[in-house]
Amino acid sequence: MDFPLVRRLSPSANWRPTLCVVIDTEEEFDWSAPFDAGATTTRNIECQHLGQAIFDRHGVVPTYVIDYPVAASAEARAVLQPFLAAGRCEIGAHLHPWVNPPDDTPVDDYHSYPGNLPAHSERQKLSNLAQCIEEGFGHRPTIYKAGRYGVGPATLDILADLGFRIDVSVVPHTDFRARLGPDFRGFPDVPFETAKGIMALPLSVGFVGALADRGPAIYPILSGKSGLRLHLPGIVSRLKLLERLRLSPEGHSLDDLIRQTRSAIARGQRFFMLTFHSSSLLPGATSYVRSQADRDAFLATLDRFISVFQEEYDGRFAAVSEAARMLANKDHS
Repeated sequence: MDFPLVRRLSPSANWRPTLCVVIDTEEEFDWSAPFDAGATTTRNIECQHLGQAIFDRHGVVPTYVIDYPVAASAEARAVLQPFLAAGRCEIGAHLHPWVNPPDDTPVDDYHSYPGNLPAHSERQKLSNLAQCIEEGFGHRPTIYKAGRYGVGPATLDILADLGFRIDVSVVPHTDFRARLGPDFRGFPDVPFETAKGIMALPLSVGFVGALADRGPAIYPILSGKSGLRLHLPGIVSRLKLLERLRLSPEGHSLDDLIRQTRSAIARGQRFFMLTFHSSSLLPGATSYVRSQADRDAFLATLDRFISVFQEEYDGRFAAVSEAARMLANKDHS
């Protein structure tokens, strides 16, 4: 495990379900094409007011984890700065190595994960990103999300040295090794403290279905090479036996989000993190939102889920830094 665990920070049963929202705020690029260091346009940032309006209406303070093309763009900063100045959002860092100076590493799949870089390159790129954010927003970021969830053996030391306090990169129950990324299957699916004093707040990934309690043991077998060849994940999902869901409107319906939340709460989960990419608000920029109609549906799912979380589960909303403080202080109210 690249994030040595000191202790789990599992909220007690009387902790109200608490939702954080993290937006991977980045340039547009073709996800199906080879990585391109020249793909740095950030037109999607002009669309972020659409999601922010929903958050404002519900009292949600999202965290925009921004990468270098966004931090370096005066136009993008002009959109996000008023949100930050009014206390309507937080700003964190999101490292896409292929578009982040210095240009000292190959641009390919393996090196697209920050944790796969030589430690000195990962450190220098993240240092440059943090400095760019500080200069552009007057705010030194303390929240980090690795691009492509790519944490590695040097990441914790680098984060601690650069003044980061919270990491939101962990994707529980998920193995990215087939795509040259990290394996998170051994990581907790609840917040935890690491050996370097970095608090890790994981994405919400969980299992639903009759075999949900056995999901961590069964799903890796079903999703292995043989299981995929036999289409086992799809079969057991259709039979309502087992399905792995991520709390995101990208590729998931409102019903998916509600089923995952209901199942997690029933198993005692109290911390939730909803995530999506900023580029999903620009029609055509991702496979999740191809058209204006897709975007309308995407925003409606986001809006409705936030309402359901609050109204049906007595949920509350917390900025990432606020949730970290509550967990550190053992505030279980």
